[in-house]
Amino acid sequence: MAKLPPRERILDAAEELFQSEGIRRVGVQAIADKAETTKMAIYRHFETKDALVAEWLRIVAVDYQAAFDRVEAEHPGRPREQILGLARFIAEGLPAISHRGCPFINSLAELPDRSHPARQVIEEHKAHQTRRLVAMCAEAGLPDPEQAAAEITFVLEGAQVSTQNGSIDQVGDRLMRIVEAVIERGR
Repeated sequence: MAKLPPRERILDAAEELFQSEGIRRVGVQAIADKAETTKMAIYRHFETKDALVAEWLRIVAVDYQAAFDRVEAEHPGRPREQILGLARFIAEGLPAISHRGCPFINSLAELPDRSHPARQVIEEHKAHQTRRLVAMCAEAGLPDPEQAAAEITFVLEGAQVSTQNGSIDQVGDRLMRIVEAVIERGR
């Protein structure tokens, strides 16, 4: 099987290491070793480690935005089902994040400087995601779309944290019931 090009190997290695170890604990040499390349090759593709972290999070954000696209395509003109589809996407993904958690939440915890390029990627992604969810809530006829979107976001993100720390059992089922209640309350 052909080996991936260096940039893709670097991004794959960075993703695996950042997810399992955290951003701050992973050095450029560890990424180079995992990617079977050199530090110099990493710096040819990414000016700094911060730029690599930002690019990794852009890719993660694209995956999350694809979930919005998918539920919109699967349930055209049915915003309530779209919202439930998003909640299901998170609920079904909870077992996979039980060890390390949400990459955005974890990265925010490691990147307190609001001017960090990766933090800016996260904030832009979250703002875009919120706008899309508010639009879905408005299309679903919920009386206060901003409030409903905020409640749903709190539940989605809280479910990820609760799964990671093991504080709540049956997180996916509970998540779905809460989102359903938010939607039903708006009828």
